[in-house]
Amino acid sequence: MTTEPEHAALAVELAEIRRRVDVSLARVDGQLALLDHRGEQSEEDVEQLAARVRHLEHGRWPLRSIAALTGVCALALALWQAAGR
Repeated sequence: MTTEPEHAALAVELAEIRRRVDVSLARVDGQLALLDHRGEQSEEDVEQLAARVRHLEHGRWPLRSIAALTGVCALALALWQAAGR
């Protein structure tokens, strides 16, 4: 009967398939862990960048307000000079 060698060959094939699946799953798990780590690192980088932008925005000069104030002062000075002559 040839069922015994065929059965043994089938068992070997199944063991090989199981090993390949296990190796593939381990590879996928490693890649997912790496992607998760990169995602966390990216979130930290975005948070740090947002904090830096907030700090820069807080420290900047309000140029529009300064320009408007300068214009009003120039107008007032021009009116004062015109009224004084």
